[in-house]
Amino acid sequence: MSDARESVELLRKETAFQGYFKVVRYFFRHSLHKGGTSDIISREVFERGQAGAVLLYDPGRDEVVLIRQFRAGAYVAGHHPFTWELVAGIIEEGETAEDMVRREVGEEAGLTVGDVLPIQNVMLTPGACSEACQVFVGRIDAANAGGVFGLASEGEDILVKVLSFADAYAMVERNEVDNAVGVIGLQWLALHREELRKRWR
Repeated sequence: MSDARESVELLRKETAFQGYFKVVRYFFRHSLHKGGTSDIISREVFERGQAGAVLLYDPGRDEVVLIRQFRAGAYVAGHHPFTWELVAGIIEEGETAEDMVRREVGEEAGLTVGDVLPIQNVMLTPGACSEACQVFVGRIDAANAGGVFGLASEGEDILVKVLSFADAYAMVERNEVDNAVGVIGLQWLALHREELRKRWR
């Protein structure tokens, strides 16, 4: 629920860093909850584009497909450096989120996805990053899924694993799926699985 009295004025911005990723320094003033306006505040924002992700689900076999790959951020944070995730990627110019996840499913998992339904559009780290992720659930045939995929040109080495829904959800409960998008997708499926299996039978 938003409040019409909440407002932000962007005064200026400047590029603070440009490398593999980009950091932009913004200068704002915003409304205050008790009335009036804030002083000028400066915030650096990590900008890497907008993302999409898809939980791959086979309703007949009641199986999901997860991927596992090295993640520098997880390593630096002291988590296990290889993470269980949903297929995901950055949306390219002229592409919709659904177009992107369909492309990435082929590149990262060697699969073709059928029906795709949106789950949630979430900000991942709103205090520091402009990235939002549109999360989907996608229908697949998991009978022949598995292996190692990814684009060598992008340094990708992606393990593809088929798991029963029960086993995948148990990984969430043991904190073995420790990234927000993976947890969101599997929690959503836990809540809507029976309904989805009827819809996709």
